[in-house]
Amino acid sequence: MVERVRSLLRKAEDPSVTDAESQAFTAKAAELMTRHAIAEAEARAQRGEDAESVSRLDFPVSGSGGHGKARVKALAKIAAAFGCQSAVRGNTSANTERTLIVVGTESALDSLRVLLPSITLQMEASARFTARNHIADLRELRNLDRSALATERSRFYRSFVRAYGHAVAERIREFRARLQEESEAGGGSGSGSADGEPIGAELVLRSDVDRVKEDFQKRFPDLKQPRPERTHHKAGYRAGYLRGRSAQLGMETAVGGGSTSSLPEGE
Repeated sequence: MVERVRSLLRKAEDPSVTDAESQAFTAKAAELMTRHAIAEAEARAQRGEDAESVSRLDFPVSGSGGHGKARVKALAKIAAAFGCQSAVRGNTSANTERTLIVVGTESALDSLRVLLPSITLQMEASARFTARNHIADLRELRNLDRSALATERSRFYRSFVRAYGHAVAERIREFRARLQEESEAGGGSGSGSADGEPIGAELVLRSDVDRVKEDFQKRFPDLKQPRPERTHHKAGYRAGYLRGRSAQLGMETAVGGGSTSSLPEGE
């Protein structure tokens, strides 16, 4: 399974594939890891073993100032879609070391260790390409100086990155919700706990979220809330969101066809 995931991510990172193809490969990798983690959790419950432990992942995030903060926001949303909770160290406007601290189950953190670097690479490549085209179009339409173009590019880029992360996280949450619906409709996967009660995806995911939340609050009891993002570029946010929603999740239904496909407001 791990080799299949790595193979999918190598294809996703190939510069010769389209954005839609790249995200489809990444989504399929996320699907494989999620299904594998739930199957393992169901098996542990069937054997009467304890649920997997909750742990911590420190993920370094590059970029100073607003660029780094936008990346942190995007990646934190993706971590949250896996049922994790996040804190940030060094998330200031200065050029400091920035770390996303993620608390989650071991299987969720294993997935994020593999996915976050690949998603970051794809997100960055897509943001640079789209921002470059946006600035090229502006040069033809308006008489802007170099300083104005640089400011425009930064605002577009940061909004694109935040929206891209939002859209990818949305797709992951929808897939996990479908797993729960499948479990409820089918009465679980047929496995059971030591006392005979069925253990399906819905119960596994709900229990994990509760345990992660409790552990996170113990680790960070006095966590400060981040300041709201002041930079918002409507065109950049829309472009990033649509890029993030453009692919299928690897199942039968196109993700963009659901009720959540309308463009959200920027944050």
